[in-house]
Amino acid sequence: MSVITRFAPSPTGMLHIGGARTALFNYLYAKRHNGKFLLRIEDTDRERSTDEATAAILEGMEWLGLTADEKPLMQFSRAGRHTEVALDMVSRGTAFRCYATQEELQARRDLGEEKRQAAKAEGISEDEKAALLAEANVLLGPYRSPWRDGAPAPSEDTPYTIRLRAPDGGDRVVEDGVQGTVRIQASELDDMILLRADGTPTYMLAVVVDDHDMGVTHVIRGDDHLRNTFRQIPIYEAMGWDIPKYAHVPLIHGPDGAKLSKRHGALSTLAYREMGYLPEAMKAYLLRLGWSHGDQEIFTQDEAAAVFDIGGINKAPARLDIDKLGQINSHFLRLADDERLFSLLKPYLEAEKPLTEAEIARIRAALPHMKDRGNTLPELAEAFAFLKDIRPIELNKKARKALKGEGLDRLAGLRDELQQLPHWSAETISTAIGSYCTALDLSMGQVGPPLRAALTGGLPAPDIAPVLEWLGRDEALGRIDDQIAQGRE
Repeated sequence: MSVITRFAPSPTGMLHIGGARTALFNYLYAKRHNGKFLLRIEDTDRERSTDEATAAILEGMEWLGLTADEKPLMQFSRAGRHTEVALDMVSRGTAFRCYATQEELQARRDLGEEKRQAAKAEGISEDEKAALLAEANVLLGPYRSPWRDGAPAPSEDTPYTIRLRAPDGGDRVVEDGVQGTVRIQASELDDMILLRADGTPTYMLAVVVDDHDMGVTHVIRGDDHLRNTFRQIPIYEAMGWDIPKYAHVPLIHGPDGAKLSKRHGALSTLAYREMGYLPEAMKAYLLRLGWSHGDQEIFTQDEAAAVFDIGGINKAPARLDIDKLGQINSHFLRLADDERLFSLLKPYLEAEKPLTEAEIARIRAALPHMKDRGNTLPELAEAFAFLKDIRPIELNKKARKALKGEGLDRLAGLRDELQQLPHWSAETISTAIGSYCTALDLSMGQVGPPLRAALTGGLPAPDIAPVLEWLGRDEALGRIDDQIAQGRE
């Protein structure tokens, strides 16, 4: 059997990270088994579905590199097929026309609530209380229609819905890939509506028909859908269709253990892109958020596709850890191709103004050596601040202290040595600084601080010799001259 998985988001909001993880699990499982990964946009809720949300979902999937093997399927476009299946089920006797109105059903619920409240009244016997609660439970419980066994219509023109004839009696069992054996009573299932009175199909029907027609063999989704599985399997049975294998994944929780929500900073997947995380880092983090394979902590997509299995998914909810995401992102920033990384950094580097050609040259030269100086793209971009055209440099308190008295004199002497270098490179610069210190019996701790202060103003920067090389002879000496001139005024 060829494995076919699907990701089926609803375009009523953005692609959040829980959905992204579900998509990733489905994608990897299909790739592990040389199968197909499909995408379906479940836009049957016409009032809440938007084109903007659909576009954001598709953009998020593209950013993550989770490309479907076929063109995305739009669920609403298949309403005719969903209706066809519902009518087929009526002809098979596994579904029926129900003439109960919304008003009647609401009256039934209201009466059930009245009896439940009446059971709380003072002065009634235990037998009366038990009887009232029993009646309330029937009225408020799963609805079994009086027309399920073929009762005639009230009249020829009475509006109706089409309902599934729910299973009668006994246990209903799902062997779940993550949750194990899950069991409920058939009496817990209602005669579910398949077609509304206006003829539109319901979500429950559409999901099953689409999964069957798409050939889906494995449904991997959040455990908030586990109850739906017990309601959807009877539709497969009613049509005589093969039932896919199910795996219901625990939802992502916040650091406090509560279900993830906006108060935890839960954001759309694309918001993490804007915050400066790489897609490969996002995938590596989401993969380990509830799944494990041996002791390996970080996976590339190819590595994950080679080993991903449903058995590695944990039953307990995973907790979001932004610090861990930052560490993984830092790992992938260090591995990133220089050209790609520069193009990703450029919008952050140019947040205030476009880079000059000289700034671009300096940053490109430094980039291979500075990839470890941030956990996100904005943090990394900030690390290059000392390479921008910032003359005259604004000194912080520590830098001003370093450029006084003997510090300024030593800087002036070193400046003369540096000016005489025939070749400007980190190696020759380092040698010149060492020779200067030796000649004057100085330590690097006496020469480095004023030099670093003049070059960066106190901004964080790596080793001083590479900084001088990246700045270039003219810029470096110019910055030193600025401070010497200012110190002697």
